[in-house]
Amino acid sequence: MTNIDLPITRISTKESDFKSRLETCLKREMLDSDEIYQTVASILKDVRQRGNAAVIEYTNKFDRFSVDSFEDLVVSPKQLEDSLSRIPDPQRTALEHAADRIQKYHERQLTSSWEYEDEDGSVLGQKVNPLERVGIYVPGGKANYPSSMLMLAIPARVAGVKDIIAVVPTLYTEKHDLIFAAARLAGVSKVFTMGGAQAVGALAYGTETLKKVDKIAGPGNVYVNVAKKMVFGQVGIDMVAGPSELTVICDGTTNPDWIAADLFSQAEHDEFAQSILISPNAECLNQVERSIKAMLPKMDRREIIETSLKNRGIFIHVDSIEQAAVVSNDIGPEHLEISINTPQSILPMITNAGAIFLGKYTAEALGDYCAGPSHVLPTSGTSKFFSALGVYDFQKRSSIISCSQKGASKLASTASVLARNENLQAHAVSAEYRLHEKPD
Repeated sequence: MTNIDLPITRISTKESDFKSRLETCLKREMLDSDEIYQTVASILKDVRQRGNAAVIEYTNKFDRFSVDSFEDLVVSPKQLEDSLSRIPDPQRTALEHAADRIQKYHERQLTSSWEYEDEDGSVLGQKVNPLERVGIYVPGGKANYPSSMLMLAIPARVAGVKDIIAVVPTLYTEKHDLIFAAARLAGVSKVFTMGGAQAVGALAYGTETLKKVDKIAGPGNVYVNVAKKMVFGQVGIDMVAGPSELTVICDGTTNPDWIAADLFSQAEHDEFAQSILISPNAECLNQVERSIKAMLPKMDRREIIETSLKNRGIFIHVDSIEQAAVVSNDIGPEHLEISINTPQSILPMITNAGAIFLGKYTAEALGDYCAGPSHVLPTSGTSKFFSALGVYDFQKRSSIISCSQKGASKLASTASVLARNENLQAHAVSAEYRLHEKPD
């Protein structure tokens, strides 16, 4: 096969309208519409009112299943065990290796309850508890993601969650054994083969068969994301995820074929995925573009990659590596590769990124599967205020306050003044009762 013509948008920080062009190229508005909101709202209302029957109806309609009862959507513990026993040894070894690394990483995120006593004998602290019951949404539309099952369930299990309920829009068959084997390895309590807004509704509101959860985590399509936004408050959610993203900062010292493959690894997710290359080296941009054109015909998901790069790919020419870091912070990417000779040199400058991959040997794809940190990450610039999913997403923290008589009297004096300033008399009186208590 010969090279193909694939124009990729190029912009430069030297352009007077660079920031507005970058914003236009990012196209980060949610890929939704009033019609999608209305559709999702209708589905959620129906699931809340009709429970199992509504879930079955929408699952058959949208996922093209043919099930008669809600029990047909349940994958039993024995079926999970059977899937694990059937997968080839190389696949099981890979799953176990990935699961072990993911667990070891997330065990370091565990936080414990703590207390301290101040000078007047009062005790203050924080009590950390796991959530009791969580739902994890594992995508299964254009592809199945056993890795996502591990990346979602293992942090929840490490946090101490008792019931981990997984939903995945994938029929239970031997063809899909890997995702169900991953559920078994990850310690999932129960798996339901359903997806879409109806699955989010079932997790959030419960049905006759499925008890509602406390929180829903995991990425999905636009209908899933809109549904998560709508049920927030009824349950907690981790974040609202958009299309997958990768930004690469490169100084030209990395093999351009490697960089092209890295950009492909995001673009092949779907047509809306975004791959961005930033470099102060114009020839680096040219070399990577040549590699892209030469390598693309060999890719199995060529059409998806081509559409993604043509519509959403961006090459950005900057004045320096330091300026590349500034531009990257403005983008706030889900994944950031720093593919330069001295990646640690600009790491302190990076403030907005879901996950950071340092050095030319650290391909983002390694993080997708087995490096250790969860690959569930903030997208669409939300790394400016969201973090990578982790154990802390499955824990809750309660403040502890225990006042001694001396401490209560001291605090009551301050509270009384502030409460009366806010015209909250009952607050002041409540505090003042403690102000005049006599020590035993």
